[in-house]
Amino acid sequence: MSNFIPPPLSSIEAVRPVFLIVMGVFMLLIAWRLAKSAGLWTARVMVFGALMLAIGYAVILPLYEAGIVERYAPEKRHYHGSEAVALGWHAVKIVVMNIGWLAFGTGLAMHARIFGEPAPRAAARQAVQTRTLAPHESAA
Repeated sequence: MSNFIPPPLSSIEAVRPVFLIVMGVFMLLIAWRLAKSAGLWTARVMVFGALMLAIGYAVILPLYEAGIVERYAPEKRHYHGSEAVALGWHAVKIVVMNIGWLAFGTGLAMHARIFGEPAPRAAARQAVQTRTLAPHESAA
């Protein structure tokens, strides 16, 4: 009898880039679907944020996972490439992901109408005015 153990079909390290790509495309798809029922600027902000997140998740982060882009670490003294290039890619990743989450979240909040619109002044004045009763009218 043999103690043959088949190799795993996938490992966490092998699946992570695929998961990141699927997540980036899924966020873009969700934003695209929500944008159909949203206002003009709400749709623009939401789709812009989802596009930035899709670029970050589907392009930049898999490049890090594949080892094509070297990770920046301040305590690391030796880089295979240039330290400036590693720092530049790190800055691009941080800017793209943070702008993406900020714009996507703002677009979702605008779509959910979390940011309330102030009432127009004329409508506010009309709401405050009450009808006075004449002396011969009953309040009931």
